[in-house]
Amino acid sequence: MVAIIAKMKIKEGKIEEAIELFKNLVPKVREEEGTLAYAICRDKANQNQLTVIERYRDMEAIQAHSSSSHFKDFSKEIGQLLDGKPELNILDEVVTI
Repeated sequence: MVAIIAKMKIKEGKIEEAIELFKNLVPKVREEEGTLAYAICRDKANQNQLTVIERYRDMEAIQAHSSSSHFKDFSKEIGQLLDGKPELNILDEVVTI
């Protein structure tokens, strides 16, 4: 299993718009065969930061997700709302429940 933690700082006044974009994306991601989990979380200490916690079967599933038309469209839209580049951590799961 592979996990990704993606932290995104959202421009001031744009957080609700960003959350709506994710709400539209998540049902499409749910249908991806190799995607096991995809959670969008709002940071309690920084209300303008979203963290995406993702779990995939393997690197091929990440590639399928990243190259999907719905993710490409989402990326263009969310890019306009970001305050800087996202911080991405790609992790190999060692132990999980």
